Amino acid sequence: MKNNLKISVFLLLSLFCFSAWAQEKSILEKLDEVAIIDQKVMMPMRDGVRLATDIYRPKGDGKYPIVFSRTPYNFNTWGNGEMNTRTMQTALSWVEKGYAYVVQNERGRYFSEGEWDILGVPLTDGYDAIDWMAKQAWSNGKVGTLGCSSTAEWQMAVASLDHPALAALVPQGYGAGVGKIGDFWEQGNWYRGGAGQMLFTNWLYSVQHDPMAPKLAKGIGQEDLLRLQRFYDMSPEYPRIDSKAALSHLPIQDIIKAANGPKGIYEEMITRKPNDPKWFNGGLYHDEQPFDKPSFWFVSWFDVSAGPNIALYNHVRENAVSEMARNNQYLVIAPVLHCSYTRATEDTKVGDLSVGDARLNYDEMITAWFDKWLKGESPELVSEMPKVQYYTMGSNEWQSSDVWPPAEAVMTTMYLDSDGNANTRLGTGKLTSKKPKKDNPDTFKYDPMTPVESYGGNVCCTGNAVTGGSFDQSEMEMRNDILVYTSDVLEEGVEISGFIESYLYLSSDAKDTDVTIKLIDVHPDGKAYNLDETIQRVRYREGYDKEVWMEDGMVYEVKMTPMSTSNYFAKGHQIRIEVSSSNFPRFDRNMNTGGNTYDETEGVIATNSIHHGGKHLSRIVLPMIK
Repeated sequence: MKNNLKISVFLLLSLFCFSAWAQEKSILEKLDEVAIIDQKVMMPMRDGVRLATDIYRPKGDGKYPIVFSRTPYNFNTWGNGEMNTRTMQTALSWVEKGYAYVVQNERGRYFSEGEWDILGVPLTDGYDAIDWMAKQAWSNGKVGTLGCSSTAEWQMAVASLDHPALAALVPQGYGAGVGKIGDFWEQGNWYRGGAGQMLFTNWLYSVQHDPMAPKLAKGIGQEDLLRLQRFYDMSPEYPRIDSKAALSHLPIQDIIKAANGPKGIYEEMITRKPNDPKWFNGGLYHDEQPFDKPSFWFVSWFDVSAGPNIALYNHVRENAVSEMARNNQYLVIAPVLHCSYTRATEDTKVGDLSVGDARLNYDEMITAWFDKWLKGESPELVSEMPKVQYYTMGSNEWQSSDVWPPAEAVMTTMYLDSDGNANTRLGTGKLTSKKPKKDNPDTFKYDPMTPVESYGGNVCCTGNAVTGGSFDQSEMEMRNDILVYTSDVLEEGVEISGFIESYLYLSSDAKDTDVTIKLIDVHPDGKAYNLDETIQRVRYREGYDKEVWMEDGMVYEVKMTPMSTSNYFAKGHQIRIEVSSSNFPRFDRNMNTGGNTYDETEGVIATNSIHHGGKHLSRIVLPMIK
């Protein structure tokens, strides 16, 4: 019986591998029919470092526009991986539309020479690549950039260098390329409100290349690279780990080391504070940099960085160098997880929440966008496209607007109130339009050794530590260290679309602590679905260029980093917020000591109070559309 089972498993695996191989072979054969395939072109940068580049262009002697993807990920077309097939499918699609498709590894990644850093420092690599492509005999001199996540994050800072051949951008899920934008000092999603986002700890475990790993000889020729890529692609195999357990290790700076992971840039980056000069020397885009390129931006409501992504879109619309660029910024906001736009179905689910038919014609829109800016055509789809297309959950519909937030949204204040017992959802916490006259502070103890666990949320790249999306929070809300404030049952539906502002008044017996907040849609059956969340490390309440400690007995106003959503709270629903001091491992734990956090192994219990009456009006301000 056991032998028969082994044989069956072996046959199934063999069939799967053969099927994958056959699919890749079929796509490669189709590509070979229509395209000139030039793989492992070692494109020279100004300092002599060469970047591994695969080029696919239509057969013939024509001049073609270029769709350019630059990535830290492995795109080798030989092998049985999903990424291998996807690269060829993407190349085939663009070649059939009359484009050259160029995909390149950042320096220090796989076959590319040099040392890697996040976003492919130096910034000039992107400029040099565009310059090289624009000068090729088969190029029409126009380049458009395309990609999601790490294949998008470098686009904005390179665009600030303003190469004339860079005609248009399509950045998708691009938050880790956003440094400082207005109220957001995330430094590429490394921080939120000065608290560390732990996604990069997990991501770098499985991405950074150990400096001691074997490397190919410098100057190796294309012929040898083409031969080597068929059976050796420089891709490390990282042992699987329990990310949830790994991220609980203290101190934070030793997490990858404790998991026997690769050495690399993590140990240095984890020591940087939000205003460290190194954040401003690499490939992040900051709001003081120029921008003058038409761009088609894609954001997700349940991605790690919807807020700063949308803030960057608004910043470019208002501050791009030319009127042409200011008038040619377009935005799509979908109700999906990170880079999951095309995974929307007629019954799209994010976590446990069904948000209806969230499909959209992404391929047609992006193709029309590039047809306009790279081919000089006038697609009707672009000329009729609204500036902002956004999906409203609850009503489950695509909507459009000329600006974000929608012009009809009215910023409406709701105040936190209770009789001093908002602990758990069974407490007396409420959201009300009336200003509380008496301050009855709600108090809880925050123990960094037993933090509030992340359950769902707006996340990326955390492995099994956090599952992204919307889940019923009602059981979590029975914890005594979560304060719960809920509106009356809505007598009529209301849409909330835009940035949600939060101002909380805090006192604590600790030098420093965190304040967290979560926006919730409570359904008539009592299920409480999370929409967005944020955090503020209180030491940075006066700005990220200094650390200011608290004094016991003093009350401090804490302005939270804005949340973002579009959700219809139907009649019979309730609006709720949760307030606490931890959301782990979505964010790192504040040890409450005033120390560095990254090198601490022990914390202290903080007694924290939220004040909400008299002169201490804790409140949220919601962009309401009635």
